Amino acid sequence: TPKQLENGSFETLQKGMITTTGSGESYKVNDTANVVCGNVKTANGTVYIIDTVLMPK
Repeated sequence: TPKQLENGSFETLQKGMITTTGSGESYKVNDTANVVCGNVKTANGTVYIIDTVLMPK
């Protein structure tokens, strides 16, 4: 949920970690990517679209 994005830490499918920060309508992923569209419901989850490609370490 958007509330979980305020100061969240999430595991990726490749077992890496990403962090999210922000509030209201302004969120960042790993302090570099901006969430441009969020809370999009799909058949198997909720999608948040960002403006940067995240690469595994």
